[in-house]
Amino acid sequence: MDDNVPYFDDDLRKMQFLRESEFRLLITDSDSTRIEMGRVSKVDRLLMCWWAFTGLTHIILEGYFAFSPEFYKEKTGFYLAEVWKEYSKGDSRYAGRDTAIVTVEGITSVLEGPASLLAVYAIAIAKGKGYSYILQFAISLGQLYGTLLYFITAYLDGDNFAINPYYYYAYYVVANSFWIWIPSLICIWCWNKISVAVQSQSQSHKKSKLR
Repeated sequence: MDDNVPYFDDDLRKMQFLRESEFRLLITDSDSTRIEMGRVSKVDRLLMCWWAFTGLTHIILEGYFAFSPEFYKEKTGFYLAEVWKEYSKGDSRYAGRDTAIVTVEGITSVLEGPASLLAVYAIAIAKGKGYSYILQFAISLGQLYGTLLYFITAYLDGDNFAINPYYYYAYYVVANSFWIWIPSLICIWCWNKISVAVQSQSQSHKKSKLR
């Protein structure tokens, strides 16, 4: 047994060294993240909150609807099923599994959800890189397209899917209006940022040619 003690001690030293190295790496990563986050403006922090909220909403809430065709028959009181049962009072197309609605919600959950969470990373960690504004612009355009399609198809089908005016305005109009005016503002903001960056780059290119 004594012959094995040195090997045992060597293993302990190696494990201790690895743990210390991992700890130093974690400290370094957390410090660098704090430095990056410290450079994020108030506007960017608000955008991060929006993208985190809308990303999780797309993935969890809308994803559940898109891939749970029998949600309206759910009797267990599952929270997400109850949310969609309640929302169906403002738009019965959800309870009826309208094909246009299922398609839009499915695309939104699969594409726009993960892209929204990627936008959070792009703002927080990769701030200053061109794709941050382009990504936010692209997602916002997708959200505007999906929401406008949602309203237009309802209008063309008679716009009579709520059980009463309260649910119509509270659920159908007000709840969905956020995905009209917020993406619109983000599109304008990102477009201005991209335009300034392109203009600045073209001016610097002209100056370099003059030299």
